[in-house]
Amino acid sequence: NILECIALGVDMFDCVMPSRNGRHGMLFTWDGLMNMKNKKWENDFSPLDVKGTSFVDSTYSKAYVRHLTVANERLAAQIATIHNLAFYLDLVTQARKHIIAGDFTAWKNEVLPNLSRKL
Repeated sequence: NILECIALGVDMFDCVMPSRNGRHGMLFTWDGLMNMKNKKWENDFSPLDVKGTSFVDSTYSKAYVRHLTVANERLAAQIATIHNLAFYLDLVTQARKHIIAGDFTAWKNEVLPNLSRKL
């Protein structure tokens, strides 16, 4: 877990996890991990991630990204990777903010249950 690594002093990360998971239809969100192959997203035309910070989050719906993922369209991997990289950037930005504020551990313990949840 990236937050556990930050708590241990790690301050440099690679983009392999967000991009690899994106290629397989897995999206990281503040509410948990979304598997876009799941049928539950088939008719969900809401934005990909209402809390997301990238343009793909408000441009594409869950149903559309699920369709692309199930159809093995390359665009699905591109959208998911853009989303995941933006999410990770937001995650480490928030972590930095809480480190500076001196409440990182409390914040980490608050957000971890949601981050590890499977949607």
